[in-house]
Amino acid sequence: MKLVRTLMVGLTLAAAPFAAAPVSAQTAAISAADRSLVDKAAAYLQGLGSATGRFVQTDPRGATSQGTYYLSRPGKIRFEYDKPSGLLVVADGNNVNIFDPRLKTFDRYPQGATPLGLFLAKQVKLDGRIRVERVTRTQDGFELVLRDSRRPQDGSIALRFDETPMRLTEWTVTDGRGQRTRVRLTSLQPSGGFAKNLFVLRDPNPRPGPRKG
Repeated sequence: MKLVRTLMVGLTLAAAPFAAAPVSAQTAAISAADRSLVDKAAAYLQGLGSATGRFVQTDPRGATSQGTYYLSRPGKIRFEYDKPSGLLVVADGNNVNIFDPRLKTFDRYPQGATPLGLFLAKQVKLDGRIRVERVTRTQDGFELVLRDSRRPQDGSIALRFDETPMRLTEWTVTDGRGQRTRVRLTSLQPSGGFAKNLFVLRDPNPRPGPRKG
């Protein structure tokens, strides 16, 4: 489960799950100009609906993998990794489910305890529980660095946006040990919607329950 401690630490989890709801009054320390960018990012994330595209992930060792994602806000996203990995990561609105077909493993994490909770929440609020640690201008837009104020030791997530047009282009999760996982969205195309079962992922080999009677 290195990936979820990578992707999910890149996407959603880390060596320990990255709590997706962070810092408070510390956001007041940023400038008015930076605050306008934070508000712009929150409005953009709030407005994301159904979309699909390709992504490239780079893990802490520099190894890359890629695949296709399907987004249906609020609540749902699916990541399909290309072969030979074949990994599936599906957020269904309540949990993040991960199936590794090579290792035959299935894992489930509460969605609110992962960075995906930030993207998929019905109301995107980059204040209060989320601390905006830094706002940096880039050549094509800007980057926000966020941290969970209640669990600052768990690490941080950096969201990068283009401004013209406004678009989320990548995020980098830095875990509590300083290891970084980068997920770059190489394309993002609006969609008219997806079949509901696209965001359903169940354990293909569930353990039998206790016998009754």
